[in-house]
Amino acid sequence: MIGPDEYHGSSAPGLDDNAYTNVTAAWVLARTLDLVRSLPQVRRDELRERTGLQESELVRWDEVSRKLRVAFHDGVISQFAGYEALAELDWDAYRARYGDIRRLDRILEAEGDTANRYRASKQADVLMLGYLFSPTELRQVFARLGYELDDALWTRTVDYYLRRTSHGSPLSGLVHGWVLARARRADAWTYVEEVLAGDVADVQGGTTQEGIHLGAMAGTLDLVQRGLTGLETRNGALWLDPVPLPQLSEYGFSLRYQGHVGITVQVRAGDLRISAPASQRSPIDIRLPTTTLSLAPGETCSLPLHDR
Repeated sequence: MIGPDEYHGSSAPGLDDNAYTNVTAAWVLARTLDLVRSLPQVRRDELRERTGLQESELVRWDEVSRKLRVAFHDGVISQFAGYEALAELDWDAYRARYGDIRRLDRILEAEGDTANRYRASKQADVLMLGYLFSPTELRQVFARLGYELDDALWTRTVDYYLRRTSHGSPLSGLVHGWVLARARRADAWTYVEEVLAGDVADVQGGTTQEGIHLGAMAGTLDLVQRGLTGLETRNGALWLDPVPLPQLSEYGFSLRYQGHVGITVQVRAGDLRISAPASQRSPIDIRLPTTTLSLAPGETCSLPLHDR
């Protein structure tokens, strides 16, 4: 297989046990099983008849979703099996020599070398897991595979790959900003600002004239709405876990959830305020890390936030 970072595995025979690929595959299989098993029996029978799906296949999917391998080295998650055998790059020397090393692959090629032999990534690979999954969900997937993923292991992994990423993609800063926000670190905003400036400042030197990075622009909005607030819809509830950032004195937005149109979420220094518009709808189940509440239509709730 080829992992997301694009520096490794592009030549045959590719990579073994890329962590991002194996973990996401395990998650997809597990969620598919949950969906199939949640169907009423009559719907399951219809699905089986239409697709030819056999019960033995479900058993096999469950087995595979628990046995995919994740490698580790030096107390962190390995990007892929054998990653620790790659050479270390002298990042300080390359930054001193070239300044901007976003296109590290081209720099090394010009020197007759290749990024393929170094512990270097173009963009997030392992850390994409922290972009796609909340900390709770990521721990659950690792547990399904038989591994314990605690905060210390994930923090070491984040630090390890941050030091070894050239950010050669305009989306790299966005993903790392999200990962750092979820790791509850204020330096997430540094990456967010870089993404926001990507087209305005043409940070990659000539790409803006070829077209704006609409995905990066939309991603920064999504980061504020879901990343910084910890917004999730899970188990019939609206989950929030905001990240107080000193660079933003206040931010907020509105959303639609379970038929409620115009729910507003506002985060200020030390305070989370959420309001539901008046309607005949049922109350909304709101869950925070230390609090669970029911918000009725027409109500506003203000809750204190604590830096962590």
